[in-house]
Amino acid sequence: MSAVSAILLKASFDMAGLIVMGVLIISLVFRKMTKGTTNHLFLASIFAGMIACVFDVLIVVVDSNESSKFWIYFVHIVYLLFHNLQGPLHLFFVISLTDIWHKVRKSLPQKILLMLPYSLLFLLVATDPITNWIFTVDGGYEHAILFDAVYVCLIPYLTADFVYIFQHRKQLGFRRIVSLCSMATLVLIAVIIHVLVPVLRVETFAIAISLLSVSVGVQRPEDYIDSYTGLYKQAAYAFDLKRTFENGKHVNIVMLNIGNYPTIQNMIGYESSIELLQSISARLEMIAKSLKCSCMLYYLDRGRFRMVFNEGDRDKAEMAAEYVMNEFKMRSRFNGFDLNLTPYVVLARCPEEIESFKSLMAFGNDFHDKHPYTGQVMKASEVYNAKDFMIQNNIDTIIERALEKNSFQVYYQPIYSTERGKFVSAEALIRLFDEEHGFISPEILITAAEKSGAIHKIGKYVFEEVCKFISSEEYKRLDLDYIEVNLSVAQCMHSDLANDILATMKKYNVSPDSINLEITETAASYTQRVMTENLNKLSRAGLSFSLDDYGTGYSNMKRVISLPLKIVKLDKSFVDDQHNPKMWIVLQNTVKMLKDMQMEIVVEGIETREMVETFSSLKCDFIQGYFFSKPVCKEDFVKFIISAMETINQ
Repeated sequence: MSAVSAILLKASFDMAGLIVMGVLIISLVFRKMTKGTTNHLFLASIFAGMIACVFDVLIVVVDSNESSKFWIYFVHIVYLLFHNLQGPLHLFFVISLTDIWHKVRKSLPQKILLMLPYSLLFLLVATDPITNWIFTVDGGYEHAILFDAVYVCLIPYLTADFVYIFQHRKQLGFRRIVSLCSMATLVLIAVIIHVLVPVLRVETFAIAISLLSVSVGVQRPEDYIDSYTGLYKQAAYAFDLKRTFENGKHVNIVMLNIGNYPTIQNMIGYESSIELLQSISARLEMIAKSLKCSCMLYYLDRGRFRMVFNEGDRDKAEMAAEYVMNEFKMRSRFNGFDLNLTPYVVLARCPEEIESFKSLMAFGNDFHDKHPYTGQVMKASEVYNAKDFMIQNNIDTIIERALEKNSFQVYYQPIYSTERGKFVSAEALIRLFDEEHGFISPEILITAAEKSGAIHKIGKYVFEEVCKFISSEEYKRLDLDYIEVNLSVAQCMHSDLANDILATMKKYNVSPDSINLEITETAASYTQRVMTENLNKLSRAGLSFSLDDYGTGYSNMKRVISLPLKIVKLDKSFVDDQHNPKMWIVLQNTVKMLKDMQMEIVVEGIETREMVETFSSLKCDFIQGYFFSKPVCKEDFVKFIISAMETINQ
C-alpha cells in the first residue's frame, strides 16, 4: 500500500466528517440560518469541527513523514485546541437556545465554569512545547502525564449541558433534548472507540454526525423562518417570548401592526402583498442594522411585525420605534399603487409594563383595533390595561367558576313605549361579578364565551332565568308585554337552539308572546342553513324577533327582509351623530323605510330628555337608555316598574 493510500485510509473518517460539515454550512446558508447568536454559535461549532478535521488529517501526514518538531507540535496543538473547543461552544449553544445569558452573566460561579476549564487546557496545550505535560515528540509523538486533562476538561461542560437541558426540558421539548444530548453521547462513544482502537480516528466524524443531528432536530428553518420575508415567524416569536418571561429576562419590544393591511391586500392582490411584506421587512432590517445593536426581527401575520431588543438597549428601542413610525406613515409608491399605510407602533418594556406572555400576545394581536390612529408612537404603559388582560387571560376559568357557583346574574333594562306612555318591556342582559376579579365587562365575557363554547351554557342560563321570572307572580304585577333575550351568533348556529328554547318555555308555561328574541346585525349577515331553520322554527311557534345594532354596516337589506323580524333596534351611532345634517336625513329615511315595512323601532342609547323628544317626534315606537334606567338586577327592576306605574296612576 502506498504512503498516500495509507494516509487516506487513516484519515478517512476525518475526511468524511469534513464533507458532512461542509454540506451543513451550505445547507445553513441556503436555509437562511445564519442570523442571531444561536445560529452564530452553531456555525462556530461547525467551523471549529472543520478545523479539527483538517488538522487531524495533517497529524496523520506529519506523523507519517518524520516531520520537524515544530510542525508536529503545531498540528497537534491546533487540533487539540479546536477539538476541545466543541465543549464550551456546545454549552454556549445550549445557553443561547434556552435564552439564559442574562442569568449566566450575573452568576460568578457560572462564568468561572464557562471560562476556567478550557482556559486551563489552553494554557497546558499552548505551553506543551516547553513543559511536555500533554504530549512529547522526542522519538515520535507520545502521550504525557497530563494528557487525560484533554478529556477531563470536557466533563464540566458536558455536566453543565445536561443540567441546563434538564432545567429547561419543558421549553426545549423532546426532539430538541434528544438532538442536544446526542452530541455528548456520540463524542463519548467516539472517545471510547479511539482509546480501544487508536488507529480509528473517529472523534471528529462523531462531532460532524452530532452537529448534523442538532441541525436536523434543533436548527429547523421551517420552525423559525418565514419563507416570504426571511424574518423569524410567529412560532419563533411565541417560543422566544414565552422563554423570555419564564427566564425572567427583561426586553424592549417595538410592535408594528399595519392597521389597514387587510384592505391593502385586497386592493393589490396576493402576490403584490407578499412583495409589500418583503419591502417592509427589508426596511426594518435596515433600521435594525443602522442602530448597531442586537435586535431580533419577526413577522407574525396579517401585517404584524416585531423588533425585540435586550434590556440594555432601551434607547435604541425608542429610536427604532420612532424610525419605524416615520418610515411607514409616509405615502409610498408600490407597484403602480399609491399606498397610505396605517402603522400602529407600540413600544413595550417587558415584564415591567406587560407582565405575562399571554397578556403580551393578547395585547399585540389587536391593539390597532382598540385605539385611534394618531401617527405617533404609543407607550405600552399608556395603552395597556393590565386588569383587562389579566381577565382575558383567565376568562375561561372565570366562566367555568361562575357556572359551577351559579354566580351569573340577569339584569334588566326597561323599554319605554312612546305611544302608550309607559314601560312595556325590558331587555335581559347577563352580568358577572367574579369573586377574584370583580365586575367582568360583557364585551370580554361574551367574546370569550363564544370562542370557548360556554356561550351555550350561559345562554341557557339566561333564558331559563327569564322564563322563571315571567312565570312568577311578581312579573304579572308589572303589566309588561314581553322580555327581550339576546341570541349570539354561536347560539343561532347551534342545531338544538330551537328545541331547547321551546322546551324551557314549556317547562315554565311561558307563552310565545311573552318572549322576544334579539339577534345582532352581525348574526343577520350569516346565511347558514342551521340558523335559518332555527329562526323559522321559533317563528312558527309564535316567537317574535328583533334586530339589534341596526346600522353598524354588516347586514345586506335582502337578508334583513328575509328574516322574521318584528322590531328593529337602531344602533347608538344614530343617536350620537343625530346633529349631523346628513345623518339626520339618513335617520329620517331609515325610520320611514322601516315603518313602511310594518316594523316597530327601538332607539337605544337615549340619555337626555331632548333625545326622548327628538325620537318621539320621529314616531319611533320605543325608547331605551340611561335616561330612564341603566340595566339593574331583577329586584331593583321590579321596584322601578312598580314605581313608574304608581307615578302614571297618580
